[in-house]
Amino acid sequence: MAVPLTSLSHGAGCGCKLSAADLRPIVASLPPVSDPRVLVATDTSDDAGVVQLTPEIALVQTADFFTPIVDDPYAFGRIAATNALSDVYAMGGTPVSALNLVAFPLETLGGDVLREILRGGADAVAEAGASVVGGHSIDDPEPKYGLAVTGVVHPDEVLTNAGGVAGDELWLSKPLGAGTIATAIKRGLASAELVARGIDVMTTLNARAAAQARKAGAHALTDVTGFGLLGHAHELAAASGLSAEIDADAAPAIEGVLELLSDERALAGGSKRNRRDADTWTTWGAVDPARARLVCDAMTSGGLLAALPPGASIDGWRIGRLAAGTPGTITVR
Repeated sequence: MAVPLTSLSHGAGCGCKLSAADLRPIVASLPPVSDPRVLVATDTSDDAGVVQLTPEIALVQTADFFTPIVDDPYAFGRIAATNALSDVYAMGGTPVSALNLVAFPLETLGGDVLREILRGGADAVAEAGASVVGGHSIDDPEPKYGLAVTGVVHPDEVLTNAGGVAGDELWLSKPLGAGTIATAIKRGLASAELVARGIDVMTTLNARAAAQARKAGAHALTDVTGFGLLGHAHELAAASGLSAEIDADAAPAIEGVLELLSDERALAGGSKRNRRDADTWTTWGAVDPARARLVCDAMTSGGLLAALPPGASIDGWRIGRLAAGTPGTITVR
């Protein structure tokens, strides 16, 4: 009998990330980058690094991997790869190549399972028009998979999370709730239909959303993953020197997720950490508890969050706006 992949992971997907609150002081203590070729580094908590090579070409570099979020090996590989590719799209770049990052208990799960994970990743990379050109693996009792991705962008066309303007409207291109679905799987609360809807969302590339955001004149761009909608909106607002307002009722949910969030039975540990962090810079209005949990959901392979000029739009949902105020603070109504 096949071993459920999620039974081997202590967390699930991007929900296994270290908390933003714990990481901030550690990253802030590191020496700043002084190389003039570096256009984007860690100082603004952006999605990827950007290094200029020539007047026409800059490299976009990122790495992302995590523990299984679903039990199907192929779907897990495809989700993890789609999630890693998203960081390149969030910088306005185009993926070119990728390296597999593998931690795997080969004796426990066998080569067929790993083959399916890698096949799923390769298919996602191929859909993005890029190539898997190698990788690295280690033996690990807890399986983990992801990619190191390299993309390209014109140095003048980099989109970061730091360019937001007061009055910009915040648009989200995918519904939320993958963290909730992953926890529901582990606790036996997820129907096959709910899992399929989650996989469909998590395996959708952000290429189209990124192209739409650029065409719409996006001032700032990021993707929504493990720190939740509020966590990534906080980073975008802080980097832009602004505050943000979020309409909780406008935040989209994968069908079936809000019902699970009516209580804490499927609330991911990462989502709980996100809420504790958010409470330090968020003012909460009279928000329905399920929707408060949703905007903190530890999302995996989520959509792009774009700061657009008023009146512009992308396919998705308008969920808030940027405003003058204490940088990084958020009001949720």
